[in-house]
Amino acid sequence: MTRSVPVRIVAVVGNPRPASRTHGLARTLAAELAHVLPGATLGEVDLASLGPRVLDPADAEATAAVGQVLAADVLVVASPTYKATYSGLLKAFLDRLATGSLAGKTAVPVLLGGAPNHQLAVDVHFTPLLLELGAAVPVRGLFVLEADVEGFASFAAKWAADNAPAFVLFDNLDRDSLD
Repeated sequence: MTRSVPVRIVAVVGNPRPASRTHGLARTLAAELAHVLPGATLGEVDLASLGPRVLDPADAEATAAVGQVLAADVLVVASPTYKATYSGLLKAFLDRLATGSLAGKTAVPVLLGGAPNHQLAVDVHFTPLLLELGAAVPVRGLFVLEADVEGFASFAAKWAADNAPAFVLFDNLDRDSLD
């Protein structure tokens, strides 16, 4: 079957600070994935703009952000490393999603950290959260050291090209077959 709509890639940024390095990493990786997935469209949810409103079930902007996540095919979910895991802001936002609600979506967890001793957090803590929500996580998550942020763009381009086969599945599926 031929895919009738382009792949939707959404970057979800769980850093409570706007215009953060985490935001830059997520945006860069999403753009590089768009280069290897022909016709892909990009979107982003920057949780810094929502802040504590992610806890308000009636907040219209937080609800719209959930809708954008649920409409995505590929999610780049990024957070700074806080206490050897992801941020509380990201967790609070993802708690708005029902178990299994990300079924049919592919996710890439990305953590930014200051020290290599937290690198396992992306696979030990972050990936299981995305799996619980139903997302497929076909490749290992990315742990980016703060010292490596400057060279991330070239790393992301190579990573996206090398891992494109894990995401090409969406090019060959009709959106209705995912529901």
